[in-house]
Amino acid sequence: MSSQNKRKLRVLVLVHEDLVPPETTEGLSDKQIQPWRTEYDVISTLRSMGHEVYPIGLYNDLGVIPKALEQHRPHIAFNLLEEFHGYALYDQHVVSYLELMKQQYTGCNPRGLTLAHDKALSKKILAYHRIQVPGFAVFPIKRKARRPNGLKFPLLVKSLSEEGSAGISQSSIVYDDEKLAERVDFIHRQTSTHAIAEQYIEGREIYVGVIGNQRLQTCTPWELVITKLPDGAPNIATGKVKWDYAYQSKVGVVTQAATLTTELQKMIEHVSKRIYRILSLSGYARLDYRLTDDGRLYLLEANPNPDISIGEDFAEAAAHSGVTYGPLLQKIVTLGLSYHPPGY
Repeated sequence: MSSQNKRKLRVLVLVHEDLVPPETTEGLSDKQIQPWRTEYDVISTLRSMGHEVYPIGLYNDLGVIPKALEQHRPHIAFNLLEEFHGYALYDQHVVSYLELMKQQYTGCNPRGLTLAHDKALSKKILAYHRIQVPGFAVFPIKRKARRPNGLKFPLLVKSLSEEGSAGISQSSIVYDDEKLAERVDFIHRQTSTHAIAEQYIEGREIYVGVIGNQRLQTCTPWELVITKLPDGAPNIATGKVKWDYAYQSKVGVVTQAATLTTELQKMIEHVSKRIYRILSLSGYARLDYRLTDDGRLYLLEANPNPDISIGEDFAEAAAHSGVTYGPLLQKIVTLGLSYHPPGY
């Protein structure tokens, strides 16, 4: 994955208005830095590469964008938004607006965001293409949770559209209808979104980064390992596992290159590229899998525009594949410059 475009660029970085980072992290703790770590890493690294970088904070006013475009005349908009007006699904509309403004941008296109963000829709599409996914059911807000007869326990209950393990804990795995109803209600109240319950697949947690538009490249498959998991506790990426540093240390959370046979790794890379194309993804994405002891691979989620902060899974897997952080960002920028929406 070589860097293809080294000219100095004007880069508009779109971030949530509360996550515009300071110029330096000096004197700040990891806990203080964590909310805007990705934004800081991207902005500071792009600047160190010689690009002119202009962070722009957004919440619910699209009018900020045309003003910034007129003021800075950016070559590319680096999209780090994960929501708009507090709603996770609305980031796809911001990207649509960039396309309407004929502004090139990094990351996934609106169609890919729409398909991937809806965890039920993406599973239906992938099942049609004979990609293995867990059985599931959707439980809309303000409706009583009724489990389809064919959906067997244990089930993992989570938000239909929220990312980052929002609302996921050890209690998310349920074994009877009473606990299912309780957890569905919790997700409705906690996230204000519909809930999805999918069959819990026992196995290894594998992440695969994919980069590209037409020509796709995969990063080294990465594995989440919890070395001090309490007896009987399921191996799942809860909110605490992902974001609580003290808890990570307590239970021994490690992410590392997955040890796989050559044949299995080739299969996973091939399936990952198929999924990426089926869901119309572009730019870069992380695909989350369960790998069972007998070698069956289940796609859990497709995550376009995943976390690309230094030291997180996507950047670490890319580095293991030979692409360090600066060249990774340059690759993402180059893909954004080369992507043309249908009709352009």
